[in-house]
Amino acid sequence: MSLLRFGSKLLLLLLLFGQTLGAPRSFSVDYQNDCFRRDGQEFRYISGSIHYSRIPRVYWKDRLLKMYMAGLNAIQTYIPWNYHEESPGQYNFGGDRDVEYFLKLAQDIGLVVILRPGPYICGEWDMGGLPAWLLNKKDIVLRSSDSDYIAAVDKWMGKLLPMMKPYLYQNGGPIITVQVENEYGSYFACDYNYMRHLSKLFRSHLGEEVVLFTTDGAGLSYLKCGSIQGLYATVDFGPGGNVTAAFAAQRHTEPHGPLVNSEFYTGWLDHWGERHSVVSSAIVAKSLNEILAVGANVNLYMFIGGTNFGYWNGANAPYSPQPTSYDYDAPLTEAGDLTEKYFAIREVIQMYHKIPEGPIPPTTPKYAYGTVGMKKLQTISDALETLSFSGPVKSMYPQTFIELNQAFGYVLYRTTLPVNCSTPTPLSSPLNGVRDRAYVSVDGVAMGILERNKAITVNVTGKAGSQVEILVENMGRINYGKNINDLKGLVSNLTLGKDMLTGWTMYSLSIDEAVSQGLLGETKTTDPPQPAALSLPAFYEGSFIIPGGIPALPQDTYIQLPKWRKGQVWINGFNLGRYWPTRGPQVTLFVPANILSTAAPNNVTVLELEEAPCSSGPCSVEFTSTPILNATVQSNYIQHRHRQAMRQWEVKAND
Repeated sequence: MSLLRFGSKLLLLLLLFGQTLGAPRSFSVDYQNDCFRRDGQEFRYISGSIHYSRIPRVYWKDRLLKMYMAGLNAIQTYIPWNYHEESPGQYNFGGDRDVEYFLKLAQDIGLVVILRPGPYICGEWDMGGLPAWLLNKKDIVLRSSDSDYIAAVDKWMGKLLPMMKPYLYQNGGPIITVQVENEYGSYFACDYNYMRHLSKLFRSHLGEEVVLFTTDGAGLSYLKCGSIQGLYATVDFGPGGNVTAAFAAQRHTEPHGPLVNSEFYTGWLDHWGERHSVVSSAIVAKSLNEILAVGANVNLYMFIGGTNFGYWNGANAPYSPQPTSYDYDAPLTEAGDLTEKYFAIREVIQMYHKIPEGPIPPTTPKYAYGTVGMKKLQTISDALETLSFSGPVKSMYPQTFIELNQAFGYVLYRTTLPVNCSTPTPLSSPLNGVRDRAYVSVDGVAMGILERNKAITVNVTGKAGSQVEILVENMGRINYGKNINDLKGLVSNLTLGKDMLTGWTMYSLSIDEAVSQGLLGETKTTDPPQPAALSLPAFYEGSFIIPGGIPALPQDTYIQLPKWRKGQVWINGFNLGRYWPTRGPQVTLFVPANILSTAAPNNVTVLELEEAPCSSGPCSVEFTSTPILNATVQSNYIQHRHRQAMRQWEVKAND
């Protein structure tokens, strides 16, 4: 080879290498060829939804690896505003809320990211991710051009989006597209100025190059209000529908560009008192194949659901709260276990994309730690000084949670009987103002339960001046539709017979703090005799030691509460969420191994709201290795079908 030819080839290699090093990363919509382009090459994503807010940080890598090994090349995630700014101006991005670490993990594994930062996300999450403190402005119109709402959104996005900008694909990160709002076409406001404001806001923080998009139902009525110029319109729909008709709706709004189903439903959500949702693997696989066969991009919602730990579950209207488990009948279970559906989806994907080589991370082991004896501590009333750090608030009329600066959990309301009630007298919420469930007692004797939309009257007895206590539980804010301004507490007056009850003393309860700090003690008083099948809301405690000599402990487990009725569970101060086996379908609560200790006893704290099985002897809880999410539901519970479900399972072909 001549020196000249060698030099020419060397120069060419250097030029090509230099171009590769210096070539800017890019991700864009190609309207001429109806596709996405990544670094100039045609790109189609097959994505799965995973919510970091529903999975402990220690398990993010395991779940992401399983998604990658299923053949996904992308993930999609929400950023719940209220998860990071529970109080105005107080931001939390640490621990399980470290979204930047989550994005880095995804990129390290080889996944690109579709980011959905809201400000509203729905997602069966409390208030659709909007912080409850927004409701301090009584007339605020959420998800609109309302000046108070816009001011709060601008401030939040001014914090969040600059954090996200370094993670955009063109800046070397994994984020290829960013969604603006969420299914806005399903909201009553239809405020184009609001959507235009968000579009400008996102552009001002993220730049002109990032692909911004919207997601709406696959019908023209949804796309009409949900899409605006400058935001790429995508649709969502589930299996079993008409794929051609669904994408025809997108094509009406976006004549050119890639076909995108941003939420292809692998399962469905649950509500307390409704049967556990199950969607067959065969139906999901068949529809996924149809979507991929037309060259569309798709996101599988959910690929793993996870858990609504604490108080984060949402609700639908007519009021129907979602349970603690967000299993969703997804390809990966709530605990991240591999399922038949996982492998059915993987088989479809490998018809279109190369599946990564190597072993799939195995299902994490579970351990049945057995039965744990429980002893009674204090009732809510006994522990009031410990639970109410801020002390009482007095008012002529009852105040809401927001007026009491309480976002989640429980508030105790006290008043007195104005007259003798020697015979049962109706204590009522005539305007259905109990949000959401209230446990009523008089002079320490349980009288009954008031429940939103279901039980508005309890008969009480007592003497004039007797103390009335009403413990009100926030069971989760509505996350979808026009009723997301969901105030909690006693939101209207109560009556005794025909008389209005006045002169209220209210206690905001900081139960999580009291439990985590070990402030609850054993009761020093004896409760009055209680009626059958009802007792005062009270705390119970037990502990267990993880056995030695067994490798790989601690392991994940599930807690179930045989014969307990309804309440909340903490382990080592971590709020696992709500249990309600008497209503179903969920019976067990997922206990991730990371909250357990091998070095010390593990403390179990239960707040039982209705009746503990301890009145006739010792009671216990049980740790098992098998989840129960599909128990028979209470038959007299009125089932409510999520309005959104009907439009997401049935494609509006005739819109």
